[in-house]
Amino acid sequence: MQAWNDFVNKQELLLGKEIVEKWLRPLKIVHFDSGNLYLEAKDSFQLLWFEEHVRPKLKSGFSNNNFRPIKVHLTVGEVQAAPTSKFSKKEKGKSGPPLHFFKDKIEPGMSFENFIPGEDNQVIFRFFCELSGYNPQTNAFETPTLPPATFNPLFVWGGSGSGKTHLLMALEQAFKAQGLDALYARAETFTEHVVSAIRGSEMQAFRKAYRNADILLIDDVHVFARKDATQEEFFHTFNALHSTGRQLILSSKCAPSLLEEIEPRLVSRFEWGISLHLEKLSSQDMKQVLQKRCERLNFPLSKEVSEFLLDTFISARSLHLALEAMVLRCHMGGEVRHKRSSLSIDKESAKKMLSDLIAQEIKIALTPDIIIGSVSAFYGIRSEDLLGKAQNQEYSFPRQIAMYLCRLELRLPFQHIGRIFSRDHSTVMTSIKQIEKKLESSDGELIQALSEIRASME
Repeated sequence: MQAWNDFVNKQELLLGKEIVEKWLRPLKIVHFDSGNLYLEAKDSFQLLWFEEHVRPKLKSGFSNNNFRPIKVHLTVGEVQAAPTSKFSKKEKGKSGPPLHFFKDKIEPGMSFENFIPGEDNQVIFRFFCELSGYNPQTNAFETPTLPPATFNPLFVWGGSGSGKTHLLMALEQAFKAQGLDALYARAETFTEHVVSAIRGSEMQAFRKAYRNADILLIDDVHVFARKDATQEEFFHTFNALHSTGRQLILSSKCAPSLLEEIEPRLVSRFEWGISLHLEKLSSQDMKQVLQKRCERLNFPLSKEVSEFLLDTFISARSLHLALEAMVLRCHMGGEVRHKRSSLSIDKESAKKMLSDLIAQEIKIALTPDIIIGSVSAFYGIRSEDLLGKAQNQEYSFPRQIAMYLCRLELRLPFQHIGRIFSRDHSTVMTSIKQIEKKLESSDGELIQALSEIRASME
């Protein structure tokens, strides 16, 4: 179709002919009608590249002769036999020198089988399943399909409870099941290992442990902030692995461009591959998370208690902690007499049992008022003015940022945000798009402002 050909030709000017020939032109046109274009990618890597680099451009530059927007649907073609991994499976007992420091414990329950991706994270979940060789349909492992060099590192980011740690632990277990030498470590652990190695003159052992891995997974790299020795060591670890074609998978609470007090040379390397944003789970997704966890713990809950937990604990992480605390305290208190006996915990009992966690949740819960207050304080204006009718730049720009953060952090519907700011939903959508456009153009001042505002809300 002409509209698609024109769009692809335009991308050659923006992205370069070599990139377009490699990633965009191979997409197969399956079907086209006046308002829809159905494309087929050869694998998840091509689909993910499209979603990251091309999908945003379609919103403003793809329409038919009547200037009616064309919606693009992209799916992966029939699953083909996975290519052989670029890392050969190692013989038992030949996985390299041992780590002479404590290792982070991998929770067996943090598996692909138990991961609830939610509607918004399906593409990322399918990508990681294919990457690791896990087949969700058969719950079995196949040959891993490690990504091309353009996907190194894989940088996963999202808020607390979005599933970053679960995914990284699931990946580590999946890779090890295939005989690959995968090493998972929290950023705090990596830092402690650096300090211990320096103090104990064990840097050689430390470097062998981390640089001999086929795949290195580091969780919460934002923790490296202000840790100069750790950043220096990780910079060289990154280079050693990347230059030899081995995979790095990193996670953080924010995108690389929003990382604070991390050396620019590290941030630059984090952006070499692809950045994947894990969205917060919806209320329906959270219900599935709770149900799945209850089944795994063999700990049935009444509808009343389940709804109470879902209303009280807003993140997947806090929900997990609350449920595990309830299970432990029930066993300690003798409420559970037999693992298959039905529980008689009611809402009031749950409130009493979890009173300390409920108090902590109330203290840390993020609300629109906290966002509005943080934005107002940053720009030195009153919350009343930010919420008011004034349209001058002094108030309108902070207002747009507050709307953007309400959408990003709380996932509130446009109509809900409109009610908070006394605007209609179309105004809210326009305001948020303006902020997103500035971020796409790498507006340094805005990136810095968002970073400081978000830090003040923690």
